[in-house]
Amino acid sequence: MLEFTTDDGKGTAPEVRQTLDELAREGAHRMIAAALSIEVDEYLERLQHVRDEQGHAMVVRNGYARERPVNMGAGVVNIKSPRVNDRRQDHRFSSRILPPYMRRSPRLEEALPILYLRGLSTGDFSEALSVLLGAEAAGFSATTISRLLRVWQDEYQEWRKRSLKGKDYVYLWADGIHFQVRLEEDRLACLVLIGVLPDGQKEMIAIEDGYRESKESWASLLRDVKRRGMLAPVLAVGDGALGFWSALREVYPEAREQRCWVHKIANVLDKLPKRLQPRAKAMLHEIMRAPDRASAEEEMAHFVREYEAKYPKATDCLMKDSEALLAFFDFPAQHWTHLRTTNPIESTFATVKARTRVTKGAGSRGAGLALAFKLTLAAEQRWRRVNAPHLVALVQAGVKFKDGEQVVSSVKETERIAA
Repeated sequence: MLEFTTDDGKGTAPEVRQTLDELAREGAHRMIAAALSIEVDEYLERLQHVRDEQGHAMVVRNGYARERPVNMGAGVVNIKSPRVNDRRQDHRFSSRILPPYMRRSPRLEEALPILYLRGLSTGDFSEALSVLLGAEAAGFSATTISRLLRVWQDEYQEWRKRSLKGKDYVYLWADGIHFQVRLEEDRLACLVLIGVLPDGQKEMIAIEDGYRESKESWASLLRDVKRRGMLAPVLAVGDGALGFWSALREVYPEAREQRCWVHKIANVLDKLPKRLQPRAKAMLHEIMRAPDRASAEEEMAHFVREYEAKYPKATDCLMKDSEALLAFFDFPAQHWTHLRTTNPIESTFATVKARTRVTKGAGSRGAGLALAFKLTLAAEQRWRRVNAPHLVALVQAGVKFKDGEQVVSSVKETERIAA
């Protein structure tokens, strides 16, 4: 509580007690009232020349509308917006500052799904928002979020049918993310595709429900994005799930394959005793971070010599995908950090998993997909472009790279593309 003491000239000092929240609401009320009045004045000024046959103005002030509460960051502010009588046919004044029927600020409207998506369960909304906005906060309840979930599901259905014509994703990440669905027995296998456009920008391509990441599920998704216009990627990055790779070879056979090193390292270590895992992990990182393909192959051979005799399953797990594990060497070195793993998907969906743990799982598969959709689109706004984004267009154009460096014979091709 703030205390202000002023001298009224008679030796007395009356106290004025106001909270910061009250001051903020009072200030917001005055500023909004002034802005609305200015907006109406400008509207009337622009149309002051419009007169009827008797010379009377056809656009005039008409008092104030009924007071209505508007929820804002500063709390609930009661506002009387000025009205305008516009007698022109098919014309009506509508405030851009305070549109008709607005009951909460756009920023607060955006905050609601963020609060929910970040872990605030529907039952906690009234209590949490009354703390933020004051006891007068109205219109915020579990039903508010339930309505939002229905809206998100509609938005998701529209988004998943959008055209991908002309979308040329140079790199593609694919992964299956699993999380709980509260009202169903099976966990939701969410099939996710993220791509990199020629300007280096990452973009969400698809989020679909797929049964246990089967080949049929992945093939259905890939056929769908191809039907909607998506061209074949130059390189696809994914884990060892056979379903995706079988589907990719069927739908986009021209795409090259890069196995995710994070998944591969975890699979190899799982086949070794715990006492050996720290050293083995360090050796696998040496392969992954090698400066060139020859060095990586040499480190692979070293790993095989070290563990093949006693732990052949571990070395077989590594070597069976050796070519796909080292595919990144044929692309710009600046892109290697992006191409060696499916981290863009894993890091984004960590928030989805955290959110579903808070609510013990989405209520249905449709709600789960809508939740994943809203979270990933929110995350997409913060995604940065890949390193050296200008090189993505060269990869798209077919310029060759070896051990991360552009092949000399491709220099003329680069100059042609630049021209």
